[in-house]
Amino acid sequence: MLKNYKDLKVWQKAYELCITIYKLTKYFPKEEQYGLTSQIRRSAVSVPSNIAEGYGRKTTQEYMHSLYIAYGSHCELETQIMLSKDLGYIKPDEFGPLQQNIGEVERMLKALIKSLHNKYSNP
Repeated sequence: MLKNYKDLKVWQKAYELCITIYKLTKYFPKEEQYGLTSQIRRSAVSVPSNIAEGYGRKTTQEYMHSLYIAYGSHCELETQIMLSKDLGYIKPDEFGPLQQNIGEVERMLKALIKSLHNKYSNP
């Protein structure tokens, strides 16, 4: 039984990914501090934050809405990470494991959304 949002595996993985992103972007070029670095960090923070916020909502429908926002932020993050790699800000050996983590969070988010959708559609 889940006691709170911190018990959700998807929140844990998204939170870990966020920490990784912060550590990685620390070494981005200074001229990107208010550009790509800031945008990547905001989208990374948005994922676990929206999972947590949705968990605290009163209805399943509100929870799903927050999860869709988290998923959108996750897609945004993936795009920005790909751009960062192509611009040479992320080394190829760093990109592989990062991409795996991003993919894992995406699959987990989709599964949770699907589960809640089925529960909401078939009470």
